[in-house]
Amino acid sequence: MTIWNIDSSHSSVQFSVRHLMITNVRGEFSGLKGTVEFDPAAPEKAAVQASLEAATINTREAKRDDHLRSADFFDTDKHATLSFVSTALAKKGDGFVLTGDLTIRGTTKSVSFVVEGGTTVEKDPWGNARIGASASATIDRRDFGLTWNSAIESGGVLVGHDVKITIDVSLIRG
Repeated sequence: MTIWNIDSSHSSVQFSVRHLMITNVRGEFSGLKGTVEFDPAAPEKAAVQASLEAATINTREAKRDDHLRSADFFDTDKHATLSFVSTALAKKGDGFVLTGDLTIRGTTKSVSFVVEGGTTVEKDPWGNARIGASASATIDRRDFGLTWNSAIESGGVLVGHDVKITIDVSLIRG
């Protein structure tokens, strides 16, 4: 197995969630870090460990970001880190399904990500071996203790329950 390091400056973690039942609010976290043990010839043996700081949340609205950092949502004073540790990788069609333990706000649940790419090794202009991949999943935020909400006049809620997560990762051979 080869160790690949997540290149934080060329990787992203983004999310979207329904707002007022009419539109999506998008945001991101920065500073994704971690490692992937991976052999393109035996991808099913891969092992992923990744984390980021919850306080890096950015939705382009400072008041909303402060609220998301509060005890109503991520409670970043008590739960500073979001993390993922893989438990399985399985081939599915042209891609993979990566399953693992996602920890948010101190709660750990099994989540499966659909992964595209991740098998082609390229050389960058400086001679580094790189692999890139994209992964996506949808979680119910309530499963992780993110339960704050407010009813709206039409009978819906201010914040949707389902959160779509998209991760684009660039890996550099360690």
